[in-house]
Amino acid sequence: MGFSCGIVGLPNVGKSTLFNALSLGHAEAQNFPFCTIEPNVGVVSVPDPRLDALAPLFEPERVVPTTLRFVDIAGLVRGASRGEGLGNQFLAHIREVDAIAHVVRCFNDENVTHVEGRIDPVSDVATVHTELCLKDMETVERRLDRARTQSKGGDPHEKHAITVCERVMEHLNAGHPMRSLELAEADRALMNELHLLTDKPVFYVANVAESALSDLEGDPVLTALREAAAAEHASVVPLCASVEAELGELDPSERAEYAAAVGLEEPGLHRVIRAGYELLGLITFFTGNAKELHAWTVRSGSTAPEAAGAVHSDFQKGFIKAEVIEWETLVTLGSEARVREAGKLAIQGREYVVRDGDVMYFRFKV
Repeated sequence: MGFSCGIVGLPNVGKSTLFNALSLGHAEAQNFPFCTIEPNVGVVSVPDPRLDALAPLFEPERVVPTTLRFVDIAGLVRGASRGEGLGNQFLAHIREVDAIAHVVRCFNDENVTHVEGRIDPVSDVATVHTELCLKDMETVERRLDRARTQSKGGDPHEKHAITVCERVMEHLNAGHPMRSLELAEADRALMNELHLLTDKPVFYVANVAESALSDLEGDPVLTALREAAAAEHASVVPLCASVEAELGELDPSERAEYAAAVGLEEPGLHRVIRAGYELLGLITFFTGNAKELHAWTVRSGSTAPEAAGAVHSDFQKGFIKAEVIEWETLVTLGSEARVREAGKLAIQGREYVVRDGDVMYFRFKV
């Protein structure tokens, strides 16, 4: 699937280090602003223990987890909306992602410079918010000017656009992101055409010092970020990017021991991936046979034909029905045959809404 999450933030907060750890990629991470110029893209597997539970039942030749694309975008600085730093490139690249993972520096290290000269995550968040709001105001202002010109001929659509744009401008001018503004469906559709930056869902990645991992609740800097995020109903995933990078470089057999040594129950990257997955409103369904056990990604609320289309476009075009089993039922009973015998296999039609964890078999005719 093409779902993508952009990693954004001020320069030198650990974005590229986090990206490298996520993707085991080779994004350059150095101690100077604008190290990342062109966005790096990494496709990461979404950790899912259900695959481990289902694999023994199918004994497939291969297991394919679902994935999420992470995009490491150049650091933003104050004035980016006016083209400062690499602002124009930064803002253009944000438009291309579905959601934002905003990395915020919550550690002190005199060897790593901070673009603002101090550690203040709440202020850092405000800087990024301000620049994105200013850029969105510029976008909406252009649309408003066009609506005012075209409405002179009496076009009702453009007159409506004036009302909506003026309301949005007032909201943005007050420093509020577009995603926090409630709009009627028609108004929302008009704004969706503008692909506003602050309309994208966001969660925060708090890059803390390794020493803070043992007492995250007692870290006042992290607490301040959590309070700011809670005000906009956003989640915070704390981790130490350098530790996660070290974990990624270890042999898999050594990772659990190292994680335990630094006080991690699981890699923080797993929580980042899940947070991005959940933020985008995604769910997973499975298909399986002796050749392949495969996890697939669809939006929550997708119908059976839409899920079939995630597997292959022909499946959606020729969809007839879907055989559906709850994954827990399949694991509990131990085989598809026993599920059928127990009457736990459901035959679903075109209106069926897929649930997270469904094991599905599609019948179709081209």
